[in-house]
This record gives sequence, structure tokens and C-alpha cells, in this order.
Amino acid sequence: MYLTFYGLREKPFDATSDPRFLYLSPGHREALAQLVYGTSERKGFIVLTGKVGTGKTTLLHALRQRLNAQTAISFVVNSGLSFDGILECIFDDLGITKVVESPAQRLIALNNFLTERERTGQNTVLVIDEAQNLDATTLEQIRLLSNFEAPNKKLLQIVLSGQPELREKLRLPQLQQLKQRIELRCQIAPLTRDQVRDYIRTRLRIAGACDLGIFTDGALDRITRYSGGVPRLISILCDHSLVFAYADQKRRVARRDVSQAIDYLEETTSSDRGGWLFHGAAMPRRLQWLLATFGLAVAATVVTFAVRFDAMLRGLVRSVRGFLIP
Repeated sequence: MYLTFYGLREKPFDATSDPRFLYLSPGHREALAQLVYGTSERKGFIVLTGKVGTGKTTLLHALRQRLNAQTAISFVVNSGLSFDGILECIFDDLGITKVVESPAQRLIALNNFLTERERTGQNTVLVIDEAQNLDATTLEQIRLLSNFEAPNKKLLQIVLSGQPELREKLRLPQLQQLKQRIELRCQIAPLTRDQVRDYIRTRLRIAGACDLGIFTDGALDRITRYSGGVPRLISILCDHSLVFAYADQKRRVARRDVSQAIDYLEETTSSDRGGWLFHGAAMPRRLQWLLATFGLAVAATVVTFAVRFDAMLRGLVRSVRGFLIP
């Protein structure tokens, strides 16, 4: 689509949590440093929080890359699981193949595995993403895993990552013991305007762009205000803005292109969805979207079909009216 036009090797604003595209703002850099330090120094419990889309999962993947070869990691992404389900994920990730039936035997098997790794100088880390979804009972059972310890260090380092609601949940009276065991707390804040600019340029550079000034100052201001500095929203908006600018064959993404992208993202009413192609002044923007996204041939086919269908529908309405009103 727009990659060749803007001199890009790959999509700079893909929605996946690719650590290659990690932009380390001061807040992200500090949080990552604490994660690496906490897991390497066997601090036990670490909590990472941030709003939706601030880059927590990407940061966790970056942590995985920075852990040494002597560290095994279990990454649980489905926080809707029961504690037994989480244990199954841990066993699978760590390669614990001994099948045991009772809960007590599973915990004994995990303790033996961790003890053997510690004996050979190896570390083990458990990461649970979206931990705000865990209920208090499951969190308390996870706390009990921290009882696996050697005389002077923890056998299992546990990272709980989640939205700000996780901090509120950890204040529950029944989780006081867990709260007391948290050694490090990391929090990711939204990006400032200057950091938004650096975030965009970093991703453009990694994607192969020679020109890092594709987005004008006006576009950056509009992106910052709409996204609130949340990286995920920045990426979504930048990707759509590039499509609209490309449709006009513009080498620079201006404020107007960002506004068009915002209009597209915000148009969710049923009336607009029902008549999107013939919705007054919006038609040129819709046509641009089709041309940019699907190519001229497909867009032309869609438009031709829609025009014919509209004409047929109008003719049917006229016929019905003529029948009802002589």
C-alpha cells in the first residue's frame, strides 16, 4: 500500500507488540530497568501497571529478550484462567513433563523443578499479563508460590502486569499478605507531545524511512490531543493518517489527514454505516479510503455495484409510489 511511496521496508505502526519497535520514553526506560533488576536480583513480586495501550505487553517482551540464557520464563497471557489453569500453562512453558493429578502433587513437582534450577544457578520467572482480571482467590494462590524459596533467595520471580485497576485490587483486605510481598512497583505514564514525536520517528526509522519528518507539526499536535499520549492509539491513528495522505499522493501527513483519519475512526453510528458511500460530503473521503486500501480496480468495482444498486433501489421506490399514489 503506502510502504513504497514513503520508502518503508515494513509497516511502522503495526498493532502487534514487537519489541523491535519499542520506544523507551524515560518512564518506559525506568520501568524496564526495574523489571530487569527485580527479576535478576530475585526480588520475588514485581507489579507493572499502566493504562490500556501504554505498552506494558511490549515492555514485557523486551524484558524476555534481556533476561540471560540461565533464566527460564513462563508468560501467561490468559488471565481468565483458574489457578489450576495457570499452573498448567507454567508446566507447559517450563517443560515440566511429569503428569500429576492432585493439586498438592503439582505444587511439589513445581517446587522440585525450581529447587533443581536454583541448585544449578538458574533463575525462573513467571509473568502474568492483564492481571487485573484475576480474582482475589487466584491472586492469593499465586502469592503462595512465592513461598518456594532457598535460604537466601526466592526460587520464583513473579511479575504481575495490568491496568490501574490492579493497584486497587491489591488494596483489598484479603490481599494484604500479597501487597506486603511486593518488592518493586513500576508504572507507565502516557507520552508527552515531544515523546509522541520521538515515538513516531523511532518507529519510522526502524521501518526503514529515510525521511523522519513525514508527519508535520500540526499533525503531531492533533495526534497527541486525540491519543492522549497512549502509544496504541498513536499507532492506529498514524497508520490511518498515512493511508489518507497516500490517497492524495502527499509526501507529508498534515493535520487535515489526521482529522480525516479521526473522522473515520469515530464514525460508528448505524445511519452512517448504512449509507456510508452516499453520505454527502463524506463520499470523497470514503472513496479515498477504498482507493488507498483495496486498489483502484477493486474500489471501482465496489463503487459501480453500489451506484447500480442505489439506482435500482430508487427506481423501486418510484414504482411503489406510483402504485400507491395514482
